[in-house]
Amino acid sequence: MSTSTSSGPSSALPEGHYTNVGAEWPLKFRAHYFGGHCFDTQSCEIVYRGFRHGAEDRPSPAVESYGRPLEKLLSAGRGPIPNFPPPARVTWRSKDGAPLEAEIDIGEIFRDELIRHHVAREDALDPATSGTPGIILEVNDRTINVYMRAMIALKKPQFPDRPHSDFRDDLIKVFSRTY
Repeated sequence: MSTSTSSGPSSALPEGHYTNVGAEWPLKFRAHYFGGHCFDTQSCEIVYRGFRHGAEDRPSPAVESYGRPLEKLLSAGRGPIPNFPPPARVTWRSKDGAPLEAEIDIGEIFRDELIRHHVAREDALDPATSGTPGIILEVNDRTINVYMRAMIALKKPQFPDRPHSDFRDDLIKVFSRTY
């Protein structure tokens, strides 16, 4: 999986305000980054905006085999992507070998364009965020989960003894379906 960013006119942000400086709450987004990850499958391919993610024709290991929690494994590095391209196409074989296919409509899941986070307005800096959150699609055996992760700047560190803890980037599950 590549975490490089796209360049050129096809990845240009749509016209508008992205800094969220003085933005009304709740915070909204008009572009996003995307990441696709596969775990515990015999094969897996995720195609979103013409870019492939996943283990394709080889097995993908279980989350536990990495020795790190899921939230440390998931990232979204492809973008920025203007909201919203056609649905993601997912083709995979579950751990038991069953062939599965799904279309996941990211635009429908996030139709309100709200940035999901757990920060109270009074605790956030202005600007609170860049306005381009990460959207992550995870295939785990027979289940597809979709998450959002957005870095939200805080007025003060979460932990007083750690000055660089002045942000939150919680992984928030917004969709799940088992096939």
